[in-house]
Amino acid sequence: MPMSEEKIKQFILDAIPDSTVIIEDLKGDGDHYSATVKSKLFIGKTRVEQHKMVYDAFKGKMGSELHALKLKTISE
Repeated sequence: MPMSEEKIKQFILDAIPDSTVIIEDLKGDGDHYSATVKSKLFIGKTRVEQHKMVYDAFKGKMGSELHALKLKTISE
């Protein structure tokens, strides 16, 4: 069962509470999403570390409930 845009956003906000999150359904199929995440917690972290913070928010659901997520992170 695919994950909804709202659920994706909530997972990220739960893990990175100060973030601003924009989710876009890339193909309209509820299975391929883009997320732009902006947070002060990203300051001083590499892009890889920032992306890991977001992916860790899904607690192992990446690849199963959430099939594909194109990610852009921005430090404030």
